[in-house]
Amino acid sequence: MQNIYNLTLKDLENYFVEQGDKKFRGTQVFEWLYRKKVKSFKEMTNLKKELLEKFEQNFEMKTIQITKVERDIDVEKYLFELKDHEKVEAVLMNHDYGNSVCISTQVGCNMGCKFCESGRLKKIRNLETHEMIEQILTIEEECGKRISHVVVMGIGEPFDNYDNLVRFIEIINNDHGIALGSRHITVSTCGVVPKIIEFSNLPYQVNLAISLHAPNNELRNQIMPINKAYPLEILIDTLKKYIEKTNRRVTFEYILLKDVNDQKQQAKELAELVRGMNCYINLIPYNETNNIAFKRSKQETILEFYDILKKNRINVTIRREFGSKISAACGQLRSKKEDEDEIILHDRHRES
Repeated sequence: MQNIYNLTLKDLENYFVEQGDKKFRGTQVFEWLYRKKVKSFKEMTNLKKELLEKFEQNFEMKTIQITKVERDIDVEKYLFELKDHEKVEAVLMNHDYGNSVCISTQVGCNMGCKFCESGRLKKIRNLETHEMIEQILTIEEECGKRISHVVVMGIGEPFDNYDNLVRFIEIINNDHGIALGSRHITVSTCGVVPKIIEFSNLPYQVNLAISLHAPNNELRNQIMPINKAYPLEILIDTLKKYIEKTNRRVTFEYILLKDVNDQKQQAKELAELVRGMNCYINLIPYNETNNIAFKRSKQETILEFYDILKKNRINVTIRREFGSKISAACGQLRSKKEDEDEIILHDRHRES
């Protein structure tokens, strides 16, 4: 059965035309779903009864369920169970400019970044468009707040699920739906060059962020296997063309790992790497996990790294930290839940 949240406005318009009905019915249904946020087709009171009955036979609505929530100051982390019992995460962050949700795009990830908790589980499958949409709608319903910004930076590599990602953007950006402005949507990639090129051809003014985390090929090869396929010189050249074509600024994310990529010389290399580009660097203090050996850089090291970039006239910020008292790292809440389930199964087996 098809999920109704997989359909774009154009899909819904075509559906009604094919049914011998009026095209504008698609807009009506779209607005019921995303503006009025109905929980059943029966609530769509301006549609005919027989039409609603056909909808119920051919489409389903929300399928994901919240199984766990962890809360800290200005942040809530949600663990979702999908229809097939797989699990993904999303994070709600309360900023002074609005409420931002970071969503997942895959169950697991094949990119293999050494410092990433979510990458410890290889990709099981892509999320469908509706499963990305439902993360937003479910959190809005749970917290009672309107989501004003979406960051596609959770579990998975978004450009490894490109078609569903593009449909997701089309739906949440539509004025008849969630109506999120393009500049309120950010997509993060570890550097899938062919998809960056394809992404530059989209009509949306969506923000692009690059998970960089190293200023040279030798180090990036060690901690980010994607660099072996698309080394820095190719990635940077592609991004320069992306910026020229779209006239949009690119964000470089740089997680600071103690004694790995946080040295003064590496800050100077990073400044040289991005010099002259319309970009800024987002320095990210590392969230340590029990399963990965990397450690967070010392605060004075982070500030020294920042100062070197500033002195080299590079636009740079240090990301505000969220969730220091919860499972803050991407994939950590899901991983913790899996560990708990494994312990329970082990105990049951021992008792039997």
